[in-house]
Amino acid sequence: VEDALAYLDQVKMKFEKQPHIYNQFLDIMKEFKAQSIDTPGVIDRVLQLFHGHRELILGFNTFLPPGYKIEFSDDEKHPRVQLKYPQGITGPQPQGAYAGGPPAPTMLSQPAPQM
Repeated sequence: VEDALAYLDQVKMKFEKQPHIYNQFLDIMKEFKAQSIDTPGVIDRVLQLFHGHRELILGFNTFLPPGYKIEFSDDEKHPRVQLKYPQGITGPQPQGAYAGGPPAPTMLSQPAPQM
């Protein structure tokens, strides 16, 4: 619980001049908690919302169910996110900017502002 609260504070401070991003994150988390979106869906939305903020993306692992993990490749010039799923479960890998291709269309109600 303390890790989750510390992470929320980190997100809030990072986007203190862009509170709409923090609010979008809270909305995503509410949908995830209500099971309106599944784990791969919440990961995809967070990757898009926090694009360019590697530390926030990695910190999001705190909220993922056991067996799921977001990792980055070691290539700083072309970072790729690799999702690890629980044993016996398969799912999509991130598409778009972190996958090395063109950005995926946003699934958020409002596009995240470019940094």
